[in-house]
Amino acid sequence: MNKKYKILWAEVAEHDLTDIIEYIAIDSPANALKILQKIKKTASILYSLPERGRVVPELQAQGILIYRELITAPWRIIYRISDKNIYVLSVLDTRRNVEDILLNRLVYSR
Repeated sequence: MNKKYKILWAEVAEHDLTDIIEYIAIDSPANALKILQKIKKTASILYSLPERGRVVPELQAQGILIYRELITAPWRIIYRISDKNIYVLSVLDTRRNVEDILLNRLVYSR
């Protein structure tokens, strides 16, 4: 029997998702809804299979192994596992440099 985890979305991840959906909705509200459902469905896999995602390669290269990601092209759902909780931390466009985005968030979140 698989353990069930609780998925918690960080405020910044919710903001990422809102930005993505609002941007797509400008041209196609129907497509925006499909994308929202696709991203949420992918994230829901984490309820029972949190280790399914790979360690974020850019962070792994720096020795940081606690962050994982699921890909639902062209987005990356970045999360962390802690006990029975899954913290979704970001939803990022795969075409952007994740190191720059995360560094920018660290610098400007203070």
